[in-house]
Amino acid sequence: MYEKIQESADFIRSCTNLSPQTAIITGSGLGNMASLLDVEAAIDYQDIPHFPVSTVKGHAGKLLTGRLHGKEVLVMQGRFHYYEGYSMQEVTFPIRVMKLLGIHTLIQSNACGAMNPGYQTGDLMVLNDQINLMGDSPLIGPNDERLGPRFPDMGEPYCPQLIHLFTTIARQKNIPCHQGVYAAISGPAFETPAEYKYLRRIGADVVGMSTVPETIVARHMDMKVLGVSIVTDLGLEGHVEKVSLEMVLEAAAKAEPKVSEIIMELIRIK
Repeated sequence: MYEKIQESADFIRSCTNLSPQTAIITGSGLGNMASLLDVEAAIDYQDIPHFPVSTVKGHAGKLLTGRLHGKEVLVMQGRFHYYEGYSMQEVTFPIRVMKLLGIHTLIQSNACGAMNPGYQTGDLMVLNDQINLMGDSPLIGPNDERLGPRFPDMGEPYCPQLIHLFTTIARQKNIPCHQGVYAAISGPAFETPAEYKYLRRIGADVVGMSTVPETIVARHMDMKVLGVSIVTDLGLEGHVEKVSLEMVLEAAAKAEPKVSEIIMELIRIK
């Protein structure tokens, strides 16, 4: 795998003159955040050697390099999901490539359903922990010590300093923002009422179908991670909304300006 990662990284370097240290992965309905980027290079995923290709609506499938507030950044317009049929290693392959490109900080956004009764549709939640219920891990299999240790510590999957910075900026801008636990399931079916109830009882505030594998690999490679969720639907006990992809994308798009505003400021002062 290391040779494939290196080949992908070399190709991306040949397409850009920038050397960003921060990367942003935009989740469902959040791809327009890239419109705020002063783009220097745009690369289709399908042109990058060994890269998967996005197959889900709301994921543009482009890798961008450019500047936000003068800071060099890399942006993935769309991610890959386990339910698309990719292996965990394929889902997280771009994170490996990022590290070889010199990325030290990973910012991820996603759309999610909320079980916490204090949350409402359109709310933001910054992740302070996670639960992996996907039935797999991207670290299963032989370990390459060039990528990370056999048994990485996950005591702090999300960087406390970045969490503090994000929530401080949100408060200064009068944007409500929770902190909580994100549970990841494989999907692609949305959750049943019993599953929402179970997830809440084991300590999860929200649930989605992404983010956790990328975080595991990023921490395996000693990258700092910030995760931000947009609540797009509610799965409260006794009140489970009917959900569709169109509904998720619409709710995410409405809340996107709030996420973009905070991340832009975070990049500026970071």
